[in-house]
Amino acid sequence: MSKKTSESSPPVSSRQEQFLRAHHRQHHIITLGRLSILILFLGFWETAARLAWIDSFFFSSPSGIVQYLFQMVADRSLFTHTGVTLFETVASFLLVTVLSLAAATLLWYQRGLSSILEPYLVVLNALPKSALAPLLIVWLGTGANTIIVAGISVAVFGSIISLYTGFCQVDSEMCKLIYTLGGSRKDALVKVILPSSIPLILSSMKVNIGLSLVGVIIGEFLAARRGLGYLIIYGSQVFQLNMVITSIIILCAIAMIFYKLIQSAEHFYRKLY
Repeated sequence: MSKKTSESSPPVSSRQEQFLRAHHRQHHIITLGRLSILILFLGFWETAARLAWIDSFFFSSPSGIVQYLFQMVADRSLFTHTGVTLFETVASFLLVTVLSLAAATLLWYQRGLSSILEPYLVVLNALPKSALAPLLIVWLGTGANTIIVAGISVAVFGSIISLYTGFCQVDSEMCKLIYTLGGSRKDALVKVILPSSIPLILSSMKVNIGLSLVGVIIGEFLAARRGLGYLIIYGSQVFQLNMVITSIIILCAIAMIFYKLIQSAEHFYRKLY
């Protein structure tokens, strides 16, 4: 089977080989450049702290952060607080994805409804979501539900607007062809709009995961006793800057992992189609 496949595949020309080598070389150079900047920054930070160029009590140091990270692993607080934030972020992200996709589909399906609701969506999207946090605490109390709703509120309105705009920009000629062949608006949605919008949906998901994490942290600032957001607030109040910076670095790692997962799904889709 593999022999037949190799025989049927077209030979790679020398120019294609040169292009692939140049592409891989450029990729390696970019990766090396990113690592070099990170290593230089960490090295300068550690040196500045050890030589008292900066006050390590206020600015911490890479070695202090690593020590505190091992301490969190030893007392298992790392898994507790990170697990809480991960659960709330994933829950917010999934609900944002489902709600925004359903709402955008409904707005596309009912154009009159979209004309009525569009100004409200724009206003709600522009509203600073931190202003809603005190109301959410009064309405829902302090707990995971409040934090998840806070995460949803940051991302959902912008996602609805983005998806709805993308649905409206899909090739209208393809929809006309569906209608000409006797298809309904539902057929156009299922066979044209949604399949054509998959790249847009994946791109929107990459944005939504970051916004959901931001909303969750805002909620944890105000209404949590566990989670990385709680550690940041508590650490700043008691001047434990190692706790604050370590929590921020963990948040950066979480955001990067989520982004890479969705990016991998996007690359997989592009390879298939």
